[in-house]
Amino acid sequence: MRTEPYDLITMGRIGVDLYPLQVGVPLARVESFGKFLGGSPSNVAVAAARLGRRTALITRTGADPFGAYLHQELRAFGVDDRWVTAVEAYPTPVTFCEIFPPDDFPIYFYRQPKAPDLEIHPHELDLAAIRSARAFWVTGTGLSAEPSRTATLTALRERGREGLTVLDLDWRPALWPEPGEAPALYRAALGAATVAVGNLDECEVATGEREPHAAARALLDAGVRLAVVKQGPKGVLAMGADGEYAEAEPLPVEVVNGLGAGDAFGGALAHGLLAGWDLERVIRHANAAGAIVAGRLACSPAMPYADEIAHALATGTGSIPAHRSHPAPEPPQPPGLPAPPEPAP
Repeated sequence: MRTEPYDLITMGRIGVDLYPLQVGVPLARVESFGKFLGGSPSNVAVAAARLGRRTALITRTGADPFGAYLHQELRAFGVDDRWVTAVEAYPTPVTFCEIFPPDDFPIYFYRQPKAPDLEIHPHELDLAAIRSARAFWVTGTGLSAEPSRTATLTALRERGREGLTVLDLDWRPALWPEPGEAPALYRAALGAATVAVGNLDECEVATGEREPHAAARALLDAGVRLAVVKQGPKGVLAMGADGEYAEAEPLPVEVVNGLGAGDAFGGALAHGLLAGWDLERVIRHANAAGAIVAGRLACSPAMPYADEIAHALATGTGSIPAHRSHPAPEPPQPPGLPAPPEPAP
């Protein structure tokens, strides 16, 4: 029996986010943490699934309880985990952050001695599924080390620049053993992609250009058909090789944690492009999705549904209540205190 192609397959980083349940407190003084699914392409898959897309993820975890937890979360979010496999040699990564709204969110990656998601081998890829997916999404971090580097480039080339093939520049210098290798590898990946997404720092690494319009043109010159440049508080611009152009200003939001906003943007971007919307509508919706998540604590459980994005656009604010269909864990009770009583019937 033939399986319908996926709307979106993402590939790359995964891990457990351990985020403070106290805001404005340095990590040394944090007393409790929430545990969440994390990793940019993993969150993008969740974000697209929240918008009704059939999504799957290609990655690897450790053969440990945190790896089992990530499988559990992916399934709960509706993301197919058939290509999420275990690596015996390495533990599942964990990531901590500090939360100092509105714009300071230091992040600490624990991916030693090596992250399992960098152990994706080319011969293990389901190339038929990658070719047939309506959209395929990879990140720059996947280029940082072998065998993930070759696997990422192999997957991109298999797409043959067909359909929607996205390179999220995802520049994380701390995750590169040799950061100086990044520009040439980004150029190679851009030549096989049809869409590039990045902030100003990422665009500068990939193209040498930091001015937003110049960076977008440089990404187009590198071979993509659509360049999306995120400018932080100045919003986002998108430029197509066909001359289509769109800009969107940030949606006002009371920022809680900005770390997942780009992933929400990515999932909504893929959704809108798959829907065939005009570029301005795509960018407005993606921008609103990012704003909503910036106003929430976690990444994966914060990803918005379509009605939440519509509500944010209608009201002009990203600060809206969250759905509770996949709730974040409650803060633990301090030792010696009873659990809170059950609500009355």
